Amino acid sequence: MKDVFAAIAERSSTRSYTGEGLTKEELYCLLRAGLQAPTATNRQEIHISVLERSNPLLAEIEAEKNGGSCPPVNFYYDAPVVLILSGETAYHWTPVDAGIAVENIALAAEGLGLGSVIIGCIRQAMEGPRQAEFAQALRFPEGYSYQIAIAVGHKAAGKEPHAFELDRQVSLL
Repeated sequence: MKDVFAAIAERSSTRSYTGEGLTKEELYCLLRAGLQAPTATNRQEIHISVLERSNPLLAEIEAEKNGGSCPPVNFYYDAPVVLILSGETAYHWTPVDAGIAVENIALAAEGLGLGSVIIGCIRQAMEGPRQAEFAQALRFPEGYSYQIAIAVGHKAAGKEPHAFELDRQVSLL
């Protein structure tokens, strides 16, 4: 397992996966990483719905997404597992908490030698006319809504992590 700084430095979005599924241990490590993320006032308002690649709900979300303004590319790149994070709709800090949880999952995946891609492009589909139907199918708790998703699997191809410009992107005061 990689140390956290190596995982941060080496992680990039994976858009090509092998056909190999995740082990139960790998999946539980990812779920623990997401659920152990800090939340504002320790509210722990994040819920994770786990979908395997064969789940027909992914095709329904894809079709709904393609009816919107997103490009018609498979949003989860045929990864073996997609985790959809929902949270309390009315709680002000839910989007931040979901972002922290999904980053924990992405770093845990990298630490386990897996690839991941964080998914925001389905927001329009998840908040559209089928919102209630999707929420029920994904077993969101009452009062919860889509926040963000992440696809995870074994990398078939990788890419270089993105570059950054410390002097331009950081102000030391």
